[in-house]
Amino acid sequence: MTRIEQAFHLFDTYNKKDPSEIIWDGQHYPSEYFYAIQLYEWVKKLDPEANEPLLLASRCQHIGRWEIARRTYPEGRVGYLKWRSDLSKFHAQKATEILESLGYEAGIIAHVNEIVLKKKLKTDTDVQTMENALCLVFLEFQYDDLINKQPAEKMIDILQKTWGKMSETGRQAALSLTYSETGKMLLDKALGNA
Repeated sequence: MTRIEQAFHLFDTYNKKDPSEIIWDGQHYPSEYFYAIQLYEWVKKLDPEANEPLLLASRCQHIGRWEIARRTYPEGRVGYLKWRSDLSKFHAQKATEILESLGYEAGIIAHVNEIVLKKKLKTDTDVQTMENALCLVFLEFQYDDLINKQPAEKMIDILQKTWGKMSETGRQAALSLTYSETGKMLLDKALGNA
C-alpha cells in the first residue's frame, strides 16, 4: 500500500467503529465511514486533480464524530457552535495522530488541518472544495431525512445557508442532483424560484 492508501485504511478503520449506521441501497454501513467515502468521491468529482492534503482531509473530515455527542452541550445556537468547534479540533487532532504515525511531513499535516478546520474558507480553493463537497453530501444523502424532522421554514433557512457556503461550482453540482418532490419544492423556495 502507498502511504496515502495506508492513511485511508486507518481513517476508514477508525470510522467503521461508529455505532450508528446508515442503510443505502439495501447495504448497511457505519455512518461516518459511509459519509467519509461519499465526501471523498465528491471531492474527486469537484477537483479531479485534487492534491494529497485535500484527499486526506476528505477521508478524515469528521473522523470519530460520534465520540463527542451533541447532547453533552447546552441547547441552542451557542451550545451548537461550541460543539461544532470542539468537534473540528478533535477531528484535526485524530487526523494529526494518524498522519504522524505514517511519517507525514509537518507541512502536509498542517494543510490537512487547515482544511478540516475550514480555515481560509472562500480564499483557499482546497477548503472551498471541501465545503462544496460537504454541502453536496448533505443534499444528496441527508437532506430528505431532515425534511421529515424540520418545519418547512427551518428547512428553507438551512438550504439558504447551505447555498451561501458553496461556490458557483458547488451550486451547479447541487442543481444537477435528483431531489424528492418535497425536496425540490423547498429548494426552489429557498432559491426564490417558486
